[in-house]
Amino acid sequence: MSEKPSVTDRVVAAGFAAGWALVPLLPERPVAAVFRFAADRLWRRRGRSVRRLESNLARVTGLDRDSRDLRELSRAGMRSYFRYFHEIFRLPSMPTEEVVRRTHVMGAEHVHDTVAAGRGVVLALPHMGNWDQAGAWLVGVGHPFTTVAERLKPESLFRRYVAFREGLGMEVLPLTGGDGHNFATLAMRVRRGGVVCLPAERDLTKSGIEVEFFGATTKVPAGPPLLAVQTGAALLPAIVYFEGDDWGIKIHEEIPVPEEGTRQEKVAAVAQGLTDVFEKGISEHPEDWHMLQRLWLEDLAR
Repeated sequence: MSEKPSVTDRVVAAGFAAGWALVPLLPERPVAAVFRFAADRLWRRRGRSVRRLESNLARVTGLDRDSRDLRELSRAGMRSYFRYFHEIFRLPSMPTEEVVRRTHVMGAEHVHDTVAAGRGVVLALPHMGNWDQAGAWLVGVGHPFTTVAERLKPESLFRRYVAFREGLGMEVLPLTGGDGHNFATLAMRVRRGGVVCLPAERDLTKSGIEVEFFGATTKVPAGPPLLAVQTGAALLPAIVYFEGDDWGIKIHEEIPVPEEGTRQEKVAAVAQGLTDVFEKGISEHPEDWHMLQRLWLEDLAR
Protein backbone atom coordinates (compact mmCIF):
# COMPACT_ATOMS: atom_id res chain seq x y z
CA MET A 1 0.00 0.00 0.00
CA SER A 2 1.52 3.33 -1.06
CA GLU A 3 2.16 6.03 1.52
CA LYS A 4 -0.43 8.79 1.50
CA PRO A 5 1.11 12.10 0.35
CA SER A 6 1.30 14.89 2.91
CA VAL A 7 -0.40 18.24 2.48
CA THR A 8 2.98 19.79 1.60
CA ASP A 9 3.61 17.10 -1.03
CA ARG A 10 0.22 17.74 -2.60
CA VAL A 11 0.78 21.51 -2.66
CA VAL A 12 4.19 21.09 -4.28
CA ALA A 13 2.79 18.69 -6.88
CA ALA A 14 -0.06 21.08 -7.65
CA GLY A 15 2.41 23.95 -8.00
CA PHE A 16 4.48 22.05 -10.54
CA ALA A 17 1.38 21.03 -12.46
CA ALA A 18 0.28 24.67 -12.59
CA GLY A 19 3.76 25.73 -13.65
CA TRP A 20 3.84 23.41 -16.65
CA ALA A 21 0.30 24.40 -17.60
CA LEU A 22 0.42 28.18 -17.08
CA VAL A 23 3.99 29.50 -17.35
CA PRO A 24 4.29 28.90 -21.13
CA LEU A 25 1.15 31.00 -21.63
CA LEU A 26 2.51 34.03 -19.75
CA PRO A 27 5.02 36.68 -20.90
CA GLU A 28 8.55 35.48 -20.20
CA ARG A 29 10.26 38.52 -18.64
CA PRO A 30 7.59 39.41 -16.05
CA VAL A 31 7.40 35.76 -14.98
CA ALA A 32 11.20 35.60 -14.73
CA ALA A 33 11.02 38.63 -12.44
CA VAL A 34 8.50 36.83 -10.24
CA PHE A 35 10.84 33.84 -9.92
CA ARG A 36 13.75 36.16 -9.01
CA PHE A 37 11.55 37.84 -6.40
CA ALA A 38 10.66 34.46 -4.92
CA ALA A 39 14.34 33.47 -4.86
CA ASP A 40 15.29 36.71 -3.10
CA ARG A 41 12.52 36.32 -0.55
CA LEU A 42 13.62 32.79 0.32
CA TRP A 43 17.26 33.96 0.46
CA ARG A 44 16.44 36.77 2.89
CA ARG A 45 14.68 34.35 5.24
CA ARG A 46 17.95 32.36 5.38
CA GLY A 47 16.28 29.07 6.15
CA ARG A 48 17.95 25.71 6.35
CA SER A 49 18.41 25.21 2.59
CA VAL A 50 20.00 28.65 2.13
CA ARG A 51 22.33 28.13 5.08
CA ARG A 52 23.36 24.76 3.65
CA LEU A 53 24.02 26.33 0.25
CA GLU A 54 26.21 28.96 1.92
CA SER A 55 28.10 26.32 3.86
CA ASN A 56 28.77 24.37 0.65
CA LEU A 57 29.79 27.50 -1.24
CA ALA A 58 32.12 28.55 1.57
CA ARG A 59 33.97 25.25 1.21
CA VAL A 60 34.12 25.62 -2.57
CA THR A 61 35.27 29.24 -2.67
CA GLY A 62 37.16 29.69 0.59
CA LEU A 63 34.98 32.70 1.46
CA ASP A 64 34.35 33.45 5.12
CA ARG A 65 30.98 32.07 6.25
CA ASP A 66 29.95 35.44 7.67
CA SER A 67 31.17 37.54 4.76
CA ARG A 68 29.06 39.78 2.57
CA ASP A 69 30.65 38.20 -0.52
CA LEU A 70 29.36 34.78 0.47
CA ARG A 71 25.87 36.17 1.10
CA GLU A 72 25.83 37.78 -2.34
CA LEU A 73 27.04 34.55 -3.92
CA SER A 74 24.29 32.56 -2.21
CA ARG A 75 21.76 35.10 -3.46
CA ALA A 76 23.01 34.58 -7.01
CA GLY A 77 22.84 30.84 -6.35
CA MET A 78 19.20 30.98 -5.30
CA ARG A 79 18.35 33.08 -8.35
CA SER A 80 20.10 30.52 -10.53
CA TYR A 81 18.17 27.70 -8.84
CA PHE A 82 14.82 29.41 -9.35
CA ARG A 83 15.74 30.23 -12.95
CA TYR A 84 16.08 26.48 -13.49
CA PHE A 85 12.47 25.96 -12.39
CA HIS A 86 11.19 28.83 -14.50
CA GLU A 87 12.93 27.39 -17.55
CA ILE A 88 11.76 23.80 -17.13
CA PHE A 89 8.17 25.02 -17.21
CA ARG A 90 8.90 26.68 -20.58
CA LEU A 91 11.08 23.98 -22.12
CA PRO A 92 8.26 21.74 -23.43
CA SER A 93 6.92 24.60 -25.56
CA MET A 94 10.32 25.88 -26.73
CA PRO A 95 11.23 24.99 -30.33
CA THR A 96 14.18 22.61 -30.61
CA GLU A 97 15.88 25.02 -33.00
CA GLU A 98 15.84 27.73 -30.34
CA VAL A 99 17.25 25.39 -27.69
CA VAL A 100 20.13 24.40 -29.99
CA ARG A 101 20.78 27.96 -31.18
CA ARG A 102 20.96 29.42 -27.67
CA THR A 103 23.19 26.67 -26.26
CA HIS A 104 26.87 27.52 -26.48
CA VAL A 105 28.88 24.30 -26.31
CA MET A 106 32.59 23.64 -26.01
CA GLY A 107 33.73 20.09 -26.67
CA ALA A 108 30.64 18.81 -28.49
CA GLU A 109 32.99 16.89 -30.80
CA HIS A 110 33.84 14.55 -27.93
CA VAL A 111 30.27 13.23 -28.08
CA HIS A 112 29.80 13.39 -31.85
CA ASP A 113 33.11 11.69 -32.72
CA THR A 114 32.78 8.95 -30.11
CA VAL A 115 29.24 8.03 -31.17
CA ALA A 116 30.22 8.18 -34.85
CA ALA A 117 32.95 5.64 -34.09
CA GLY A 118 30.32 3.27 -32.71
CA ARG A 119 31.35 3.63 -29.09
CA GLY A 120 29.02 4.40 -26.20
CA VAL A 121 29.18 7.61 -24.17
CA VAL A 122 28.51 8.25 -20.48
CA LEU A 123 28.02 11.96 -19.86
CA ALA A 124 28.45 12.73 -16.16
CA LEU A 125 27.51 16.10 -14.71
CA PRO A 126 27.12 17.87 -11.38
CA HIS A 127 23.85 19.53 -10.39
CA MET A 128 24.52 22.79 -12.18
CA GLY A 129 22.68 25.24 -14.41
CA ASN A 130 19.76 23.72 -16.27
CA TRP A 131 20.60 20.05 -16.80
CA ASP A 132 17.20 19.38 -18.40
CA GLN A 133 17.90 22.08 -20.99
CA ALA A 134 21.29 20.49 -21.63
CA GLY A 135 19.47 17.22 -22.21
CA ALA A 136 17.11 18.92 -24.64
CA TRP A 137 20.15 20.26 -26.52
CA LEU A 138 21.71 16.80 -26.66
CA VAL A 139 18.52 15.30 -28.10
CA GLY A 140 18.21 18.24 -30.47
CA VAL A 141 21.64 17.59 -32.00
CA GLY A 142 20.82 13.95 -32.62
CA HIS A 143 21.72 12.04 -29.46
CA PRO A 144 18.68 10.73 -27.57
CA PHE A 145 19.84 9.26 -24.29
CA THR A 146 18.97 7.33 -21.16
CA THR A 147 19.08 8.77 -17.65
CA VAL A 148 18.11 7.86 -14.09
CA ALA A 149 15.78 10.04 -12.01
CA GLU A 150 15.47 10.31 -8.25
CA ARG A 151 12.03 9.17 -7.14
CA LEU A 152 10.30 12.33 -5.94
CA LYS A 153 7.34 12.58 -3.59
CA PRO A 154 4.46 12.46 -4.14
CA GLU A 155 4.24 9.89 -6.92
CA SER A 156 2.18 12.27 -9.05
CA LEU A 157 5.09 14.76 -9.10
CA PHE A 158 7.54 12.02 -10.04
CA ARG A 159 5.28 10.94 -12.91
CA ARG A 160 5.00 14.53 -14.15
CA TYR A 161 8.77 14.93 -14.08
CA VAL A 162 9.23 11.69 -15.99
CA ALA A 163 6.61 12.76 -18.55
CA PHE A 164 8.35 16.14 -18.90
CA ARG A 165 11.74 14.53 -19.57
CA GLU A 166 10.33 11.87 -21.85
CA GLY A 167 8.63 14.67 -23.78
CA LEU A 168 12.08 16.16 -24.38
CA GLY A 169 13.26 12.86 -25.85
CA MET A 170 14.93 11.19 -22.86
CA GLU A 171 14.50 7.63 -21.67
CA VAL A 172 14.03 7.84 -17.89
CA LEU A 173 14.70 5.02 -15.43
CA PRO A 174 13.60 5.44 -11.79
CA LEU A 175 16.42 5.36 -9.24
CA THR A 176 14.23 3.25 -6.93
CA GLY A 177 11.01 1.34 -7.35
CA GLY A 178 11.75 0.07 -10.85
CA ASP A 179 12.71 -3.41 -12.01
CA GLY A 180 16.06 -3.26 -10.20
CA HIS A 181 18.06 -3.63 -13.41
CA ASN A 182 19.09 -0.04 -14.02
CA PHE A 183 22.81 -0.75 -14.34
CA ALA A 184 22.23 -3.61 -16.76
CA THR A 185 19.97 -1.39 -18.87
CA LEU A 186 22.50 1.45 -18.91
CA ALA A 187 25.32 -0.95 -19.79
CA MET A 188 23.27 -2.36 -22.66
CA ARG A 189 22.60 1.14 -24.01
CA VAL A 190 26.27 2.13 -24.12
CA ARG A 191 27.44 -1.28 -25.41
CA ARG A 192 25.16 -0.64 -28.37
CA GLY A 193 26.83 2.71 -28.98
CA GLY A 194 24.22 4.84 -27.24
CA VAL A 195 24.46 7.75 -24.82
CA VAL A 196 23.75 7.79 -21.09
CA CYS A 197 23.59 10.97 -18.95
CA LEU A 198 23.92 10.76 -15.18
CA PRO A 199 24.26 13.22 -12.27
CA ALA A 200 27.49 12.28 -10.60
CA GLU A 201 28.60 14.39 -7.62
CA ARG A 202 26.05 13.36 -4.98
CA ASP A 203 25.50 9.74 -3.97
CA LEU A 204 21.88 8.82 -3.27
CA THR A 205 22.41 5.07 -2.94
CA LYS A 206 24.64 4.84 0.19
CA SER A 207 26.98 2.63 -1.85
CA GLY A 208 29.03 5.37 -3.47
CA ILE A 209 32.78 5.75 -3.89
CA GLU A 210 34.83 7.92 -1.55
CA VAL A 211 36.69 10.78 -3.25
CA GLU A 212 38.44 13.97 -2.23
CA PHE A 213 36.36 16.97 -3.25
CA PHE A 214 37.46 20.51 -2.40
CA GLY A 215 39.79 19.20 0.29
CA ALA A 216 37.37 16.91 2.12
CA THR A 217 35.91 13.45 1.64
CA THR A 218 32.55 12.76 0.06
CA LYS A 219 30.93 9.92 -1.85
CA VAL A 220 29.98 9.99 -5.51
CA PRO A 221 27.75 7.54 -7.42
CA ALA A 222 29.52 4.39 -8.58
CA GLY A 223 27.46 4.13 -11.77
CA PRO A 224 29.34 6.45 -14.17
CA PRO A 225 32.89 5.21 -13.44
CA LEU A 226 31.73 1.59 -13.23
CA LEU A 227 30.06 1.84 -16.64
CA ALA A 228 33.29 3.17 -18.12
CA VAL A 229 35.39 0.40 -16.55
CA GLN A 230 33.03 -2.48 -17.36
CA THR A 231 31.78 -1.51 -20.81
CA GLY A 232 34.60 0.54 -22.32
CA ALA A 233 32.27 3.49 -22.88
CA ALA A 234 33.82 6.96 -22.91
CA LEU A 235 33.16 8.81 -19.64
CA LEU A 236 32.86 12.51 -20.47
CA PRO A 237 32.42 15.12 -17.71
CA ALA A 238 30.00 17.92 -18.65
CA ILE A 239 29.75 21.27 -16.87
CA VAL A 240 26.42 23.07 -17.36
CA TYR A 241 25.94 26.75 -16.54
CA PHE A 242 23.96 29.84 -17.45
CA GLU A 243 25.49 32.23 -19.99
CA GLY A 244 23.54 35.48 -19.93
CA ASP A 245 20.02 34.66 -21.11
CA ASP A 246 21.39 31.57 -22.86
CA TRP A 247 23.11 28.38 -21.70
CA GLY A 248 26.65 27.09 -21.68
CA ILE A 249 27.95 23.52 -21.70
CA LYS A 250 31.58 22.44 -21.52
CA ILE A 251 32.14 18.78 -22.39
CA HIS A 252 35.57 17.65 -21.29
CA GLU A 253 37.81 14.97 -22.74
CA GLU A 254 37.34 11.37 -21.70
CA ILE A 255 38.40 10.33 -18.20
CA PRO A 256 40.97 7.58 -18.84
CA VAL A 257 40.61 4.15 -17.24
CA PRO A 258 43.92 2.92 -15.76
CA GLU A 259 45.41 -0.10 -17.52
CA GLU A 260 46.66 -1.65 -14.27
CA GLY A 261 44.90 -2.49 -11.01
CA THR A 262 41.82 -4.31 -9.81
CA ARG A 263 38.38 -3.31 -10.97
CA GLN A 264 37.78 -1.58 -7.63
CA GLU A 265 41.03 0.39 -7.97
CA LYS A 266 40.20 1.40 -11.53
CA VAL A 267 36.71 2.57 -10.57
CA ALA A 268 38.12 4.59 -7.66
CA ALA A 269 40.72 6.24 -9.90
CA VAL A 270 38.13 7.12 -12.55
CA ALA A 271 35.77 8.52 -9.89
CA GLN A 272 38.52 10.76 -8.53
CA GLY A 273 39.45 11.93 -12.03
CA LEU A 274 35.83 12.81 -12.72
CA THR A 275 35.53 14.67 -9.41
CA ASP A 276 38.66 16.69 -10.17
CA VAL A 277 37.03 17.99 -13.36
CA PHE A 278 33.85 18.83 -11.43
CA GLU A 279 35.94 20.83 -8.94
CA LYS A 280 37.28 23.03 -11.71
CA GLY A 281 33.86 23.55 -13.31
CA ILE A 282 32.14 24.39 -10.03
CA SER A 283 34.95 26.78 -9.11
CA GLU A 284 34.42 28.62 -12.41
CA HIS A 285 30.62 28.84 -11.97
CA PRO A 286 29.86 28.51 -8.23
CA GLU A 287 26.63 30.51 -8.48
CA ASP A 288 25.17 27.84 -10.79
CA TRP A 289 25.91 24.89 -8.51
CA HIS A 290 22.57 23.94 -6.97
CA MET A 291 23.71 21.99 -3.94
CA LEU A 292 21.27 22.78 -1.12
CA GLN A 293 21.89 19.48 0.70
CA ARG A 294 24.64 18.08 2.89
CA LEU A 295 27.35 16.56 0.71
CA TRP A 296 30.61 15.97 2.57
CA LEU A 297 30.89 13.04 4.98
CA GLU A 298 31.83 15.21 7.96
CA ASP A 299 28.66 17.28 7.40
CA LEU A 300 26.53 14.16 7.05
CA ALA A 301 27.99 12.82 10.31
CA ARG A 302 26.79 15.96 12.10
